[in-house]
Amino acid sequence: MADPIKVYPPKPSHVYFYATCLIDMFYPDAGMAGIQLLEREGVKVIFPEDQTCCGQPAYTSGYHDEARTVAKAQLDLFPEDWPIVVPSGSCGGMMRKHYPSLFKHTDQEDKASGIAARTWELTDFLLNVCHIHLKDLGEPTTVAMHTSCSARREMGVAEVGPRLLGQLQNVNLVEQVRAEECCGFGGTFAVRHPEISGAMVSEKVDALTDTGAGAFVTTDCGCLMNISGCAEKNRKPLEGQHILSFLWDRTHSGSGRES
Repeated sequence: MADPIKVYPPKPSHVYFYATCLIDMFYPDAGMAGIQLLEREGVKVIFPEDQTCCGQPAYTSGYHDEARTVAKAQLDLFPEDWPIVVPSGSCGGMMRKHYPSLFKHTDQEDKASGIAARTWELTDFLLNVCHIHLKDLGEPTTVAMHTSCSARREMGVAEVGPRLLGQLQNVNLVEQVRAEECCGFGGTFAVRHPEISGAMVSEKVDALTDTGAGAFVTTDCGCLMNISGCAEKNRKPLEGQHILSFLWDRTHSGSGRES
């Protein structure tokens, strides 16, 4: 479902920032890190105050009418023709891949398709539109990475996180076995099928722990919450962080831009 060919826009002067529910409620530091990384690249960030859920939980549970009602409230948030950046492959995938079909044959079809075409996963945008260059100011460390299913399969950004981490001279990125396998979160999947989800996340925690890294980064807060929660519950020596927070922490000196 990923775009067969991506045509990246030129670096814009402004972007809209769509924060996602999980960042708003649980990981605001990841949202702030994304904004700070964009601003350091000279991009002005506009945060629509009335943004809410993208509609994905209802959509993936089969409640398309309810999802359309939630998603419709987002369509008027982005009036200027600026890119919409999303710090989540999951929510980004909903907006870019599913809004056009969700609103097909409605009076919102053109608007939904226009928003879909302007939606970008944020790490992809930083690397391939902003052409960010990172200077590592942190101590040597080793991390593993988990890329969410939506980021990998819908947004097609599986290579982006490793490329960004590869710019950090003091970061050793180690690969987990079966890196492409799901962590078991899947939004409402974890609620509707807790036994299956629990088995999947246990395997994912073991795979990450077996790397010996002791820490992992991920592009999606749902995966971060699921994996970190399982690791903590089972007293596994594994700490997680959203990749945006990790990148900002390692490249920010408090005295302006590093490049």
